[in-house]
Amino acid sequence: MVRGVPLGLQEVVAARGKSCGWIEVICGSMFSGKTEELIRRLRRAQIAKQNVEIIKPAIDVRYSNDHIVSHNQQKIPSISAKDSSEIIDMVGDCEVVGIDEAQFFDNGLVDVCKKLAQMGKRVIVAGLDKDYRGVPFEPIPQLLCEAEYICKTVAICMECGNPANFTQRISASKERVLLGATDSYEARCRACFEPPDEK
Repeated sequence: MVRGVPLGLQEVVAARGKSCGWIEVICGSMFSGKTEELIRRLRRAQIAKQNVEIIKPAIDVRYSNDHIVSHNQQKIPSISAKDSSEIIDMVGDCEVVGIDEAQFFDNGLVDVCKKLAQMGKRVIVAGLDKDYRGVPFEPIPQLLCEAEYICKTVAICMECGNPANFTQRISASKERVLLGATDSYEARCRACFEPPDEK
């Protein structure tokens, strides 16, 4: 067993006889545990004494400026990047790169993650795969195409309790990017999700 390597990839690394880089994507709706799962994986890497660098978008200051924080208040120290072009220079010689709230980065994040993986790094990215309209939220769809390992998290519908795969905006704003938590969003299942009227 190779330390810090997710199930399913351990055999690949063992067969090659050397470590290689790859991309892992954790995606789903709001309140589905994406950041919690990202933190879990990063902490395991740290326990394995791997050099870890954690990046968050500078725009996300909901809970902290220098930590990524889950909705249930789990947290881990991080640094902030204004756009994806800054990330390569931030990670240095680390072995594992964690990136939270990927949907707040530009589409250049895809090439950045590919380059990091080509450099031999394990890249773990978390973000929303759909926006409040139920439309694919870039750059997650493109990252899913590049990822060796994908984890889809599912929340609980706040209306009926069924598995929730949608993020329902409950505020009047029609901006695609709107920072918020339970004050602005709810997790909804397919049946309870109400797409906004864009007229």
